[in-house]
Amino acid sequence: MTSPTPDPLSETEIPPAQSGLPDLTGMPAGWVARVPARDDVTALVALTEAHQQMAKGSASVDSDVVESNVAGKGSWTRHQSLVTDADGTVLGWATIHDRAGGRTLVEVTVAVDALDEGDADALAAALFAWAEEAGRVIAAGRELDGTQLDSGAYADDARQRRWLAAAGYRQTRTWLQMSRPVLAAEAADGALPGPREGVTIRQVAKHDTGLPVAADLQTVHRMLEESFADHFNSYRESFPEFLSRLREDPGHRWDHWWIAEVEVDGEMVPGGALVATVVPPDASGTFGTYVDYIGVHRLARGRGVAKALLHTVIRDAAERGNNRVGLEVDDDSPTGADGLYLSLGWVTAYRTESWHRHITHS
Repeated sequence: MTSPTPDPLSETEIPPAQSGLPDLTGMPAGWVARVPARDDVTALVALTEAHQQMAKGSASVDSDVVESNVAGKGSWTRHQSLVTDADGTVLGWATIHDRAGGRTLVEVTVAVDALDEGDADALAAALFAWAEEAGRVIAAGRELDGTQLDSGAYADDARQRRWLAAAGYRQTRTWLQMSRPVLAAEAADGALPGPREGVTIRQVAKHDTGLPVAADLQTVHRMLEESFADHFNSYRESFPEFLSRLREDPGHRWDHWWIAEVEVDGEMVPGGALVATVVPPDASGTFGTYVDYIGVHRLARGRGVAKALLHTVIRDAAERGNNRVGLEVDDDSPTGADGLYLSLGWVTAYRTESWHRHITHS
């Protein structure tokens, strides 16, 4: 097993300060709430794995992502609260991510076996209440009247869904979590169809330092912003926010960014983009690829751009020796993207849900 080359930009990270945030209240006597630290990563991975196993029958937690969110790049835009009992056993974890102006992501995870139902309900309520107040602090810091709290649940996780409803969230969307096996033979020339005439796919250009050309990164951002403008819950994310957020992922690689160009009046112009990341090894020890974003500009739709981008990422995964490509799609996609993925070999592994609540900071 050979690990892919990491992002050439790396620094030594430290946890963020969390001054000005509310205290966690409403917990049983003896429980302790604090900001998590790097030493908590192993326990938090175990907490998350147990939750996933209970909610969807399997678990796949990237410890590097957890570490990044606790004490690395991911921690810079997150506020967090960790709850332990008097013996130091981790009982719950809440993170609130200041993702963009007016959009704040909330994750609440409560231990599966360490608590009885009453204590688990009480802890979940306390963590969601803390997240609500933290969301108000974030909104006020951005000089906004309020923000959307964006949380979620596995579709079969009745416990999490009950807690979300009790905290004032409503279920707004269902997402298909899909995966496609990749065959080594798909790396061969001609094994997968090429783009249609008038369509080309290329990686973002790089300087001789290995870092990407700024204009291409800006093109990817513009393509994705404009491609999703008519989709569910579309919101404006600035270029710096977009770039910083994607680089937080330990699986980020610049050579997993592609631009689609289409011919218009004899000139090649941007028509879409795809951004993928490296997925940690599965039980066989083999890496995978995950499509974070694929967008086709409305002016380029109907020209096979999405298929060309998908065939490109499949071929790239095969060339790297990866054995799968995963992605997420809206179950009510206005473009019928789920049908395209099914036709190209993707199958649904499980479903997740978005749950939203709007709050004001006053």
